[in-house]
Amino acid sequence: MALYARRRDGTLGWRRRAAEPRSLGHHRREVYSKACCSIPPVVSQDYQPKGEFITLHGLKTYVTGPESATEAILLIYDIFGFFPHTLQGADILATSSTRKYRVFMPDFFEGRPADITWYPPTTPEQTENLTTFFSTQAVPSKTLDKIPGVVSAANNPRPFAKWAIVGHCWGGKIASLSAATPNPIFRAAVQCHPAMFDPADATQVTIPMALLASGDEPVDDMAAYQKSLQVPCHVETFSTQIHGWMAARSNLEDAEVRKEYERGYNTV
Repeated sequence: MALYARRRDGTLGWRRRAAEPRSLGHHRREVYSKACCSIPPVVSQDYQPKGEFITLHGLKTYVTGPESATEAILLIYDIFGFFPHTLQGADILATSSTRKYRVFMPDFFEGRPADITWYPPTTPEQTENLTTFFSTQAVPSKTLDKIPGVVSAANNPRPFAKWAIVGHCWGGKIASLSAATPNPIFRAAVQCHPAMFDPADATQVTIPMALLASGDEPVDDMAAYQKSLQVPCHVETFSTQIHGWMAARSNLEDAEVRKEYERGYNTV
């Protein structure tokens, strides 16, 4: 599945949605996590992270949430790495309700994320940079191979009772593939404005899945993915939002974006 499509003006961008997603079939049910019954006030700019950076399985990792938490979330950032809006999202997931989580966000790109000025690409150089990045740093197998070690290290010395995985953009692909292993580490998975999206991945998913799409993701693909899922799921399109509204590309100074950012994290 193509990551982006060519617009009429020759630039590259995400394909716009074509229609509203089809509803859940009778053999599926919507699943809403109780993790985010209410979230802290969202900070529009100059956000100060509440967590800390540690080294976990050799990777710089942002960790947030109470040390006493018995459940954990592996948060996979988008291709732009540790951005303030993404760090704030991690803090929201950790502290948004009475059900507390310890949230871990490793630097799988090891200090070499994509430059946010590359997207959406408007020059041949930016297009080449993105293409190279996705074929080198962002190859899913490189990250998938590291996840068991990260979770094992986080479980030491006191294992968490349950793990979930949440992924933004490229991280959504990692979440989808992680949910498709024969013996998954995670009990549930969430994809937020996913990239590298392939409906065929859904047939292998074995754990509950939530999919939060922006108005830029192809609705035909969202519907095909949902139709192929054989697990409890929640699929929703935030039609007024751009790809990346819950992570690095969010403009939280815009009241509508901030409202949908909050609603997205309330839905996770």
